[in-house]
Order: sequence, then structure tokens, then C-alpha cells
Amino acid sequence: MLLTEFLKEGISSLEKLYPEAEARSILTILCEDRLGTKNYTHIVNPSYEIPKKKLPALQSDLERLCKGEPVQYIIGKAWFFGRSFKVSPAVLIPRPETEMLVKEAITIASRMQRARLPYGKAASQVRILDLGTGSGCIAWTVALGVPGVKVVGVDISEEALMVATSQEFSAEDRKAVFPEFIWGDIMDPGKCSLEGEFDIILSNPPYIMEKEKEDMRPNVVGYEPHGALFVPDTDPLCFYRGVAEWAGRYLRSGGCGICEINEMLGDQTAALFREAGYPKTELVKDFNDRNRFVIFSR
Repeated sequence: MLLTEFLKEGISSLEKLYPEAEARSILTILCEDRLGTKNYTHIVNPSYEIPKKKLPALQSDLERLCKGEPVQYIIGKAWFFGRSFKVSPAVLIPRPETEMLVKEAITIASRMQRARLPYGKAASQVRILDLGTGSGCIAWTVALGVPGVKVVGVDISEEALMVATSQEFSAEDRKAVFPEFIWGDIMDPGKCSLEGEFDIILSNPPYIMEKEKEDMRPNVVGYEPHGALFVPDTDPLCFYRGVAEWAGRYLRSGGCGICEINEMLGDQTAALFREAGYPKTELVKDFNDRNRFVIFSR
């Protein structure tokens, strides 16, 4: 079968779930992983034929896609901040919006690190805590983006921690201090045995209300871990109270926290942190002009 034929048939099959452009992108990702092709191979080489021995597996993958399974789970990886991360159904698929949080964290951590340079060997290491680390994409990206900082990722899911610790990066990243991952519950910081204080606390906790499920795509609701997505309609800010409690225990004086949020609950989330003792709390919008995260400090 020609690659052009597979793409045409695949797009037609997936259009029940996705817009045409997204369906094409999904199939391109699949073919790049399974065949080693590029997103332009079918254009520059329209006679490219899929190797017969690879076609059955590729068609099986397409069947899984047509049932709504995310391509990232099928190939076992997702791109985030220019790097490929291992993912499994135990962790959320990284979103582009979360890259904004990471970019802000890298900027702040870099500034803190530069401010300590004059102290030389006596300078304290910048320490960052990632609550609800999941795949570890936030923790790893910050650690690799600011070599020398110490990042600790915390998650309640043992399966997620296995994914986070299994991430692999090239030798060029060895100058960074690789993150440490430990078990912990955002809702109960007392159960976690952490030592010392942290300069930055990061979190992308569950924040989607149960009532929002009906408006979400089946590939998300049907496959991604609900425990990392949803919160009760009656208490949608429960995890942010947990983050505030962690901050009360572990955030160093002069430090800050950054949390991704539900855009519909921006004002309420900001108010929660102000009431918890962080008067310098601000809302930050994403590239779609939607409330995306809060930055809080004393």
C-alpha cells in the first residue's frame, strides 16, 4: 500500500473524531514513529510504499486511533518543550499550554541562580518542587533548562512515578542535575518526608469539574487518567488548598509558586492563595487570552 493511500483512508476514518487537519497530523505522527517517514514524505515521494511487513501493525494502530485512543499512548511518547517524553495511560499527555508555566519557571529559576553567583561555592542551590508530577515533563524540562537547580517531583501514583523516573535524555543534558521523584499526596503534605525549603513550587493539579466532562473529547475522557483530570463540582479548588498547604510548609521566604488553573475559576483560585497568606498573587493568561495559571508569593 502506498503511504498516500494509507493517509487518505486513515484521514477519512478519523474524521468522525477529529477535524481533517488534526487527523492528518495524528497519522503523520504515527507514520513518523512506525515507518521513519517525515510529514512531507507523501508529497515529495508519492510512490513511497509501506513495507509489507509493517502494514498489519500500522493498520492495527489505525483501528486503535479510530476507537479514540490517543496516538501518544499508542507510540508511547509525546513532545513537550522540544523534547520527547515517555507517556502511558498512567499519566496525562503534556499540553502546549503547560509549556507557558514551564517557561515562566525557567525564567524565574534562572534569575534566582544568577543572583546567587556572587556567593560562589557558598551559594545555596535553587530548589524546585513539582507537585503532581505525572510524566515528569515539568520537572525534567525545568531541570534541563536551568542546569544546576535541584528539582523534586511528587506524585501519588506509583505508576506515574515509574514513568517519570524512566525518562531518558542525551549526554548533552548530563550537566543538569536530574530530578528526584518521590511519593506524596497533594491533599496531605504531612505524609511526605521532604527535607528543606524550596524556592519555587510548581503544580498542574486536577482542575476540570465533573460537569465539564460532557463537553470534552472521547479521546481524553475515555483514555487519560481521571484522577489527574477531574475534581468534584462541589469543591473544584480542593487541590489548590493542598498546594497552598505545601507552600506553607516548604516555600522559602522570597520564593514563589506557579499553578496551572481552570480558566473559569481564575478569580476564585487567586483569591484562595491570597487568603492563604500570599497577597502577591496574579493571574496570567495564555496565548488564547484565557486565564491559564497563577503566580503567588508573599
